[in-house]
Amino acid sequence: MNERRITLADIARKGGVHMTTVSLALRNHPRLPEATRLRLQALAREMGYAPDPFLRALVAYRGQITPRRNTPTLAYVTNWHTRWGWKKVPAHLKFFAGAQAKAKALGYQLEHFWLHEPGFSQKRMGRILYARGINGLIIASHSREMGDELNFEWEHFSAVKIDYFPHQPPLHNVTNSQSSIIRLAMRKVREAGYRRLGFVVHRGWDHAVDHNWTAGFLGEQQHFPRADRVPAHVFPELHPTERWFNETDASVVADLEPFKKWLDRYRPEVVISKAAYVMPLFEKLGVKIPRDVAFVNLFLEDPDGTMAGVRQNHETVGGIAVEILAGQLQHNKFGVPPIATTTYVEGTWFDGASCPILTPQPV
Repeated sequence: MNERRITLADIARKGGVHMTTVSLALRNHPRLPEATRLRLQALAREMGYAPDPFLRALVAYRGQITPRRNTPTLAYVTNWHTRWGWKKVPAHLKFFAGAQAKAKALGYQLEHFWLHEPGFSQKRMGRILYARGINGLIIASHSREMGDELNFEWEHFSAVKIDYFPHQPPLHNVTNSQSSIIRLAMRKVREAGYRRLGFVVHRGWDHAVDHNWTAGFLGEQQHFPRADRVPAHVFPELHPTERWFNETDASVVADLEPFKKWLDRYRPEVVISKAAYVMPLFEKLGVKIPRDVAFVNLFLEDPDGTMAGVRQNHETVGGIAVEILAGQLQHNKFGVPPIATTTYVEGTWFDGASCPILTPQPV
């Protein structure tokens, strides 16, 4: 015969506290003193307590169908030079849209907070969020020039990061799978019958994602015959370094002369890049797409059949970030995780007239 399941009431009686205190301790609630949490957690382990997964599922279900009197708030934290500077970048707009939609579906409201508010330090902003009872943070849209470390009192918060910056502290992270996206594009192009693939990448764009673009390109290229390997064209040059950080500026294009030299020297059959970086140069050089060279856009926004490329599914990134955060809050997981994880979101390929299919060949 099975032994009787240890309950919260059993732990409360032995620990000399109310059952609610035990519940808070086992959920690692930050408003309970740490010493009390650790004592009751140790007592629960000693007594052999294990949570009932069916009961947890029932509580979660009831929480979904029962209207909340006050909708809990999640913070969407940005750190650009201006409050709304991130809205000029389509990817960041879609991150927010995806996060907002998922937050609403899960019963939360998402509120934007700008870390560069005049007179506000990061610690002061953290204290304001805590005072308002906001303990779930989406760390999103951080410009690299604003620093690589975020200083909050992390024991009060559960946080998930979108993209790579800031690197510190190491938080759970959701981002596009840049390596998989470039490899997907390369495989589709090879399957379409092209052999010599050229990749044009902004140095800051690659740096922003911990070099996952070039890593994916070089990794996939190793499977090509040597005669088909075209070196990536990386711009701008190493100096001045300030130019690394302008890849989101709508006016940025590759430098004309180095690009032309690369194009003339290696004569790729297909150029894979961001359309805004190279299409103006093709026009200046009189290069016709796809007559002279085919083109694949790695930042395809609205597939309409005119351009081949990969849509990066930014809304999904934002939505998954909120899903992970909601799960952490449900289990009262606060602070910097002992082991941070990264969730990668795949891209979706779309055929287009800019890269017509030749005679398909096995790859």
